[in-house]
Amino acid sequence: MNLDPSPSVASAVPASTRRWESISRVPRGPRAVIGAPIVAALFGRAVADVAIRVEYADGVVLGAAPETGPRMLLHRPRDFFARIAADGLIGFGEAYMAGDWSAPDLSAVLTVLAARIDTLIPAKLQKLRAVAVPRQPRSERGTRAGARTNIAHHYDLSNEFFGLFLDETMTYSSAIFDRLVPAPVWNDLVTAQRRKLDRLLDATGVTAGTRVLEIGTGWGELAIRAAQRGATVYSVTLSREQQLLARERVAAAGLTDRVTVALQDYRDVTGTYDAIISVEMIEAVGFRYLPTYLAALDHLLDDDGRVALQAITMPHARMLATRNTYTWVHKYIFPGGFLPSSELLSTLTAEHTDLSIVDRYSLGPHYAHTLRLWLQRFTASAGGADALGFDPTFRRMWRLYLAYSEAGFASGYLDVEQIVLARPESP
Repeated sequence: MNLDPSPSVASAVPASTRRWESISRVPRGPRAVIGAPIVAALFGRAVADVAIRVEYADGVVLGAAPETGPRMLLHRPRDFFARIAADGLIGFGEAYMAGDWSAPDLSAVLTVLAARIDTLIPAKLQKLRAVAVPRQPRSERGTRAGARTNIAHHYDLSNEFFGLFLDETMTYSSAIFDRLVPAPVWNDLVTAQRRKLDRLLDATGVTAGTRVLEIGTGWGELAIRAAQRGATVYSVTLSREQQLLARERVAAAGLTDRVTVALQDYRDVTGTYDAIISVEMIEAVGFRYLPTYLAALDHLLDDDGRVALQAITMPHARMLATRNTYTWVHKYIFPGGFLPSSELLSTLTAEHTDLSIVDRYSLGPHYAHTLRLWLQRFTASAGGADALGFDPTFRRMWRLYLAYSEAGFASGYLDVEQIVLARPESP
């Protein structure tokens, strides 16, 4: 398995995915110029009673946190407010990427803000979302072509890059720890990831002779563990990079005769399977294609089979309010992504399949700790990212993404669930 850094990796990333490189340009149009003072006033009012310390370069301090509280440092307030005036929350993220603001404990600041997400922006302004916030580009919808491009944008950055912060299992989804207090440490992560995978395999009854379909290969750890139980696995991915390394890992485990890793869209899979497992892939499907995805699970599942999904979810009301908006995460991290609510998944499953949800297990706090460990590892691996050709702006972008995600789960704004589906008459 080759995860040695290669200085040519970042330069090989397609230009269409290198959006972070133009971040130094500060918006100077009418919207930015006229809106910046308004945003500054609204920002000051919004953080006045929030438990963070906003420290301006000239010594002004806002916020309700004590001196020991989470600190947000505004290095270039004029640019910070201009970016937000021009591009809203996308501008907030871009300001961090550009270095207009920073935080000694980024996750702590974002956790406080995430917990107040529904009240930080005045209700009257929230009503303008439909006209003020950009909508998802048609090119990033989850069509066959769009899905391939979206997945490549994220996962084909390089296997070496993901190897900087993932553990030896190369598992890029929430782990399940045996305890959350005291807080898990890095050495707990490998066992916790395998515990998560084994729970999914147990939930679908995977054993010797089971025919398993995995939608979203990752880097092959679930397929390997299923095959080690004696199952045969057909695993599909749209990432060429993932396919190459997953095949290499399967071969190293001596399981090539039991595992097939195909570069294939879930809509093109044929046959039937005793167990279907998909770990945090549903978020890449997109709102309009969820019925298609769930119907595919239905027709690919044997009559007595089970489906296990691990899915990131968000509150239903918030999902309805934001499902058509284009966010910082869409622009820089996951184009085409969509987080469903538990209610939406239940409704669509009932409407478009013969399956029923027979078990749910929530593990949101476990994801907060998983992300915390990844962020610590990523921050400590700055030299490795630099050796791969990823510049400081890119590294700030990924720190923000990991911290933003950790904050979502730590605040309870996001959850992640293991959901088991089966036919009502199934044992």
